[in-house]
Parts: sequence; C-alpha cells; structure tokens
Amino acid sequence: MKLWEKGTALNEAIESFTVGNDHLLDQALLEYDCQASIAHARMLGKMAVLTPEEVHALCDELQRIVVLDGKGKFVIRREQEDCHTAIENHLTEKLGAISEKIHTARSRNDQVLTALRLYYKDRIADCREAVNSFVEALKLFGQKHGDIIFPGYSHTRKAMPTTFEIWSGAFVDSMHDNLTLLATVLKLLDQCPLGTAAGYGVPMKLHREFTANELGFSRVQNNPIYAQHSRGKFEATLLHALSQITLDLNRVASDLIFMSLPELAFVTLPEEICTGSSIMPHKQNPDVLELVRAKHHEVVACEHQIQATVANLISGYHRDFQLSKGPAMRGIEVTLTCLNIMALVVTKLGVNKQACKMALTDEVYATEQVYELVRKGVPFRQAYKQVADKLRRRG
Repeated sequence: MKLWEKGTALNEAIESFTVGNDHLLDQALLEYDCQASIAHARMLGKMAVLTPEEVHALCDELQRIVVLDGKGKFVIRREQEDCHTAIENHLTEKLGAISEKIHTARSRNDQVLTALRLYYKDRIADCREAVNSFVEALKLFGQKHGDIIFPGYSHTRKAMPTTFEIWSGAFVDSMHDNLTLLATVLKLLDQCPLGTAAGYGVPMKLHREFTANELGFSRVQNNPIYAQHSRGKFEATLLHALSQITLDLNRVASDLIFMSLPELAFVTLPEEICTGSSIMPHKQNPDVLELVRAKHHEVVACEHQIQATVANLISGYHRDFQLSKGPAMRGIEVTLTCLNIMALVVTKLGVNKQACKMALTDEVYATEQVYELVRKGVPFRQAYKQVADKLRRRG
C-alpha cells in the first residue's frame, strides 16, 4: 500500500514514470530513514501520541529492518515507490494498528529530507577520509622524490625549474582548501528538517529539538518553506565542493599523462596501472588517468543538473525535487571512487631522475640568469633583454 493511496488505482504507465528509479536509490537511504523514524517515534512518545510500549515495539522493529537491510534481506519493490512506504508497510505487517500512528506529525517530504541529510553527512565523512588518504599518498611521493628538479611548464612550453616537492605540495594545499569547503557544506547540512512536513509545518506542538539531538544534528531548521527550498540548493553546494576535489584530480591526471609521455618520461607509470591496445602491441595507455580526468566533468554535470532542475519553481514542494537525488548520489560516488583510485596511482608512480636532468636545458634557467644580472645592479628590463638576445643568438 502506498502512503498516499485513497482507494483509486493508478495507471501503470504513470506509476512506472513517477516512481522512476527511486526504489533503487532509496536502498541506500533505508538505514537513515529508520534512524529518523526511531527518533520520531521517541518524540511522539514524549508527546503522548504513542505509549511507551508502542515506542518500544516500533523502535525494535525499525532496528530489525536495519539488520535485515544489512544482510540484503530487505529489498524495496517498485510498487512500494520508496524506502518510506516499504518501511511503513513492514511495520503494518508486523505490528498492525500501532504502525498507523508513526506518520503523525510528518510527511514524506521532511522524511526524505532528513534521511538525505543523514546520508550526506556520512558520505562527507567518507570523502574527507578519502581526501586525507590521497593527501598522505602525495606527501609520501613528495618525501621520496621531492628533491628531484624538472622543468616546469607554462603555455605547455618549458618555463622554469621546479621540484616534485613543490608539484605534489600544490595539490596537498589545494586538498586542504577542499576540506574547508566540505566543512562548510557539512555546516549547512547539519540542521534537522524533521517536523517541517510538506513545507508548511504541522498543526500541533512538536519537540523538534529532541529529534534533532536524537539524530545528531547541531540545530533545527526552523523555517518550513526554506526546508523545501534547501533541497537541491544544499545538494548543488555539496556537488560544487566535490567538483573542486575532482578538478584537482583532473589536473593531477593531466599532469601525469603529460609528464609520463615517452618523449618526456619525467614520471613512470608501471604496467600494472596501464592498459593496452587491441591492435598495437607496444602500447601502455594511461586509461585510468584519462577516465579520472573525464570523471570531473561528470560531477560538474550532476551539479548543473540539480541547479537546473530546482530553478524556476514557486515556493513549496514539487515532485521535480525527486530528480535531485540521483545526481547527488552519483556525484558523491564518482568523487569517492576517483579519490581512492588516484591515491593508488600516486603510490605506484616512479620518477626518472635522468630524464628530468636531461630536460633541464639552458632556456629553463633563463629567468635565473636574468636575476643574476639584477643582483649585480643591472635594471631588470635590460637584464631581461640581454638574456633574451643571448638565447636568440644561440638559435
């Protein structure tokens, strides 16, 4: 039975279209919806809507659902639409009339908001851990090869000398900034929407601070209309932060593809992380890096999809919001996968010290030569011209 059913059958084509793949996506939210329902049941107990015995029975059964889900034995069916319906149907089957009280003082709207917030908070913790693992891999690479000098490039042409310590450190610093962005997103998400119902509140006095504390939120999201407005807004903000992470991974991948070119060979990619060609037996392709490079655009696309989906809507809930769930989940998983795979790649990298040394041709030290003249009192513009003329004469 659907939570909104009133005795009229729904056209099967309409049902299939409106459900979409929510029953599949919501498998990841099942545990979080149970957590929220447990907190909600306890709040209803404080309000005397539920007796202590009813609260105990509901909480026990909700915890059993979590255990069943962990064993792969609680599968949401398409006709159930989402995790909320699947859970309530199970409670009705096991507990009978008691379960009919659980939906008091809430809507599927604030249910899904709450479950998603809990899910996002956990996934942000996963992302932070993955970022830190990637940072550690970069630091170890820098410690091992940091003093090796190689040509830095601008405009894809040799520019000035740099080191692998500076190169790896650039991405360490950027990842630290990315952690700051994630902390900001976490602060936004860390407010409990449970009790805002469908965007206009509930006509009874609720203990919203109680449920917020039970669920580990730092505060209540007070305005019920904004609770709905924040769906899509917070997801897009999260994905923007994740896109900054994947942008860095994109740049690391691009650098490694370039620096591992046989013509340069500053870094070496072992065969175990390269793939081959079906026609050219000599090929060792950096496919893993090319895919990471491309995956950044997938995360950006997820952000743009959500931004576009929730724009131009009047205040209040709209079913459009349903379509923000998939891109948000996909963007998170893509980011986590790319962080983990790039941490592995960095641990496998080698450096060709001889190739780096041979690439340090005279023009790489041109700027240093200019400043040697400057230290002797030659005006910068004159020193610059002298070195440029000397390099031009050399051909």
